[in-house]
Amino acid sequence: MSGESDETGPIDYLVVEFPAGSRMTGEGLPMLVGLVDQGIIRILDLMFIRKNKDGTVEGVELTELTRNGGDALAVFEGASSGLLGEDDIAEASAVLEPGSAAGIIIYENVWAGPFAAALRRSGGRLVANGRIPIQEVLASLDAAESTV
Repeated sequence: MSGESDETGPIDYLVVEFPAGSRMTGEGLPMLVGLVDQGIIRILDLMFIRKNKDGTVEGVELTELTRNGGDALAVFEGASSGLLGEDDIAEASAVLEPGSAAGIIIYENVWAGPFAAALRRSGGRLVANGRIPIQEVLASLDAAESTV
């Protein structure tokens, strides 16, 4: 590893579903742009898909979303690293309800890059990682509060 890859942080993905009938307000977009502007994350891939009522899946062009008030998305036009493949899209669409839409984001945790590089230089290696669902965190906090 050399150059920029020495400092590469962990790469994560998100699939965010917007169920049929929900209203995408775009409220989160400025926050996403802010995370990028602050150097906290780097968007590697960004794609939007729609799962039709008959179960077929189609891509949604970014220009279609920016036409409908998602101007903040224009900054991500062309964000495609090649990490997001057809298999990934099929896997993401499998969990979507018919009639819904979704955004698929692959991003680098830039903030963790220097830390990860230091660990690698000292012989460390990642052997496990994961996420704790927010519902579990909230339930645990609620349980802790009720015992106090």
